[in-house]
Amino acid sequence: VINGLMEREDWQQAIQTPLGILPGGSGNALAASIHNYSQLPPAWNEELLLSCGFMLCKGLVGSLDLVSVHLASRQRLFSFLSLAWGFVADVDIESEKYRHVGAIRFLMGTLVRLASLRVYQGRLAYLPAKEAPKPSKKNVMATHPTSTSLCSSFPCHLIPNVSPKQSSLTNCTDMNINQNSITNYSNVITNMRPETQSNNMTTSLVDSLLPSLDQQVPENWTVVNEEDFVLVLAIYQSHLAEDLWTVPGAMADDGLIHLFYVTAGISRPALLRLFLAMEKGSHLACGCPHLVYEKVRALRLEPISQQGMITVDGEVVEYGPIQAQVHPGMAKLICG
Repeated sequence: VINGLMEREDWQQAIQTPLGILPGGSGNALAASIHNYSQLPPAWNEELLLSCGFMLCKGLVGSLDLVSVHLASRQRLFSFLSLAWGFVADVDIESEKYRHVGAIRFLMGTLVRLASLRVYQGRLAYLPAKEAPKPSKKNVMATHPTSTSLCSSFPCHLIPNVSPKQSSLTNCTDMNINQNSITNYSNVITNMRPETQSNNMTTSLVDSLLPSLDQQVPENWTVVNEEDFVLVLAIYQSHLAEDLWTVPGAMADDGLIHLFYVTAGISRPALLRLFLAMEKGSHLACGCPHLVYEKVRALRLEPISQQGMITVDGEVVEYGPIQAQVHPGMAKLICG
């Protein structure tokens, strides 16, 4: 859906359409993340579906970061969840054969892949994220809106042309915070605005942080010394699955790519403990020397191993050099 909206000539307007989700799959990472952002107790299966249904009824709208992903073939995708290489991608795709058993497919896939753990060679580089300045306490109530109403998120021309007294839209405007405050706060948090460039009559989104894939990364990027990895995972939501709380501090619009990688040398029991701890979001407290976590704005991955899989939002993409950049608050998300 997101890539369909971004391919339109009027993508700047189309991507502002509020998107909602009702979980019906086996992973349901986005649904679990939205539920988590509402500070509700953990929920699974039908309880998660019910929670997301209530959120759609509430109709509150927040921002959603999108990540622009470039493949070696020059194809560009827009991602809302994750980019994975190695163990996570292998488990995700290889467990498709167990989809009929539901979410337990990932546990089965994990055990199978642990039995024959693979190590992948590649080069990884990233642009570290700088902490955005925090608004002062004096202005925090005026400049920190959590969400707006659903009806206020649609373009005005979608509403029938009636007077304010006749329009039901006026019932919702009292819930909205001054739009200038929303814009000002968005600029503070992201410290950047999406850049566009005109090409004839079409304006396209510019990935200003990314050089061409055939060029070296800029000097302000960090190049990882290790070349032997068990997994690389870039995720932008809190959950990787219903029962995998991967980034406890993540938000849908934090403007960050949360980069995890596990280097070679980790034992099978240690890797299993990490994923079991991830169910409660305590994996970062395990003190595993092979696990690295970084907050980044952009990244590049160049596989050296000839065989492997790379997934974007759980779908296999072209295997080869890949790079990505976050665009804060590009889309709109119906949330709690």
